[in-house]
Amino acid sequence: MSSELPKEHHRFAIIGTGFAGLGMAIRLKGEGIDDFVLLERAGDLGGTWRDNTYPGCACDVPSYVYSFSFEQNPDWSRTFSPQPEIWEYLRRVSHEYNVDPYIRYDHEVTAAHWDERQELWRIETSAGSLTAEFLITGAGGLADPRLPNIEGIDSFQGHMFHSARWDHEHELTGRRVAVIGTGASSLQLIPRIQPEVGELHVFQRTPPWVLPRENRPTPTAQRMLFRRFPRLQQLVRGIIYSTTELVVVPFMHPRFGWLPKRVARRHLHAQISDPQLRERLEPSYGFGCKRMLFSNEYYPALAQPNVEVVSDPISAVTPRGILTADGRERELDTIILATGFHVTDMPIADRIHRGDGRSLAEIWHGSPQAYLGTTVAGFPNMFMLAGPNTGLGHNSIVFMIESQLQYVMDCLRHLKAEGAGVLEVREAVMQRYNDELQRRLRGTVWNSGGCSSWYIDANGRNSIIWPGSTWPFRQRLRHFHPQEYVLRPRRAPATGPAQPAEAFTG
Repeated sequence: MSSELPKEHHRFAIIGTGFAGLGMAIRLKGEGIDDFVLLERAGDLGGTWRDNTYPGCACDVPSYVYSFSFEQNPDWSRTFSPQPEIWEYLRRVSHEYNVDPYIRYDHEVTAAHWDERQELWRIETSAGSLTAEFLITGAGGLADPRLPNIEGIDSFQGHMFHSARWDHEHELTGRRVAVIGTGASSLQLIPRIQPEVGELHVFQRTPPWVLPRENRPTPTAQRMLFRRFPRLQQLVRGIIYSTTELVVVPFMHPRFGWLPKRVARRHLHAQISDPQLRERLEPSYGFGCKRMLFSNEYYPALAQPNVEVVSDPISAVTPRGILTADGRERELDTIILATGFHVTDMPIADRIHRGDGRSLAEIWHGSPQAYLGTTVAGFPNMFMLAGPNTGLGHNSIVFMIESQLQYVMDCLRHLKAEGAGVLEVREAVMQRYNDELQRRLRGTVWNSGGCSSWYIDANGRNSIIWPGSTWPFRQRLRHFHPQEYVLRPRRAPATGPAQPAEAFTG
């Protein structure tokens, strides 16, 4: 590796401009730190909420908790905010906190290497190279669509696209359409496209548990009240958060899952009268084993005469359509892949390398793990936001991200106070923490609920879910404990010239 430094050097390089990346930038600015850059691969900010524009896309966590605690929004239109509102919220927050000038658009990170001698990160992007003292990744697990491994999928002569890359130019009216997958995206988009299409074939591997969705419009008077009295909205936010936390009980203790199961079954029976269809739509696994879903429109859409729910496994995609295990080929014009994302095998992990050249993906061997979901042994001066085992099945990931932001900032304060410039979590500390996590996950519905979910990685390990209430996570990340890390001064200061962030206009 060349010892020559690129002309551009920063103290912090942040990957991504979703909630994590923007939140990190705002916290740094709040501490008076402005020597940072946000590297965004797309032409606009927003991450998941920029990319997912399929019909009906919305949050399945109440709006008042799915937002930054320091920047509440009194103007959410509904209980569960739609995608355009969340995206606009993120753009507004970036503008109001003056983060926009620090964002480098169309800068996809292709590689990042820790340089042991210079003690900095060498970062390659699609638009050039730079160095940074600290690397902070906010790439997230819902960034890269997963395409199914189905025989013949490249042979289809019709039109095919993933739900997270929705083709708005493609006309669905009157067409024969297939949707592969019955997760959160499917539940939202199927009711929207069903009235338009000629035929809709829903290919279901495993039916989801579906609860009623109370998605009320926000009264004008309530918005005015919250604008005038922000503390009242803060109180409501706290009540919603506390109520939502109770949902974790049947996940941690599956014997209490009978109550949400009863509610979900009653919902199914009330909306589906056909006993054969109802039987195909009723799950046989524990409630919460897969992500719990909410919809009042999904079941009625499936009951329409132009819709077929296909439970037979897909054998192959043919040039004309989809062939199932029963030997039937359904001819199609369009295939929509609602098949999820690379979550436990995030592509960014292949691009981040430690001092000896080994990538994060190589170190993980298919099972991501970190200390407090934030730092990884062997990768100095790197922080992960929304990292391994910070995912939730019941509450807002923004709460987890803000907990991590507090931890990172406390860490930086300690570094400054100690006169240190390099930190790395101790291997034994990280291992003890992850052993504890896996012990706590045993017996939970996520691990023992009898389903196959994206929470479980290729090695059969749950590397996604935080086991329990979110409050203990926040308490653990409230303070940085230097004894858990190796801290040391820099051997030599980075010599690359820092470029003034104010000059960046994207």
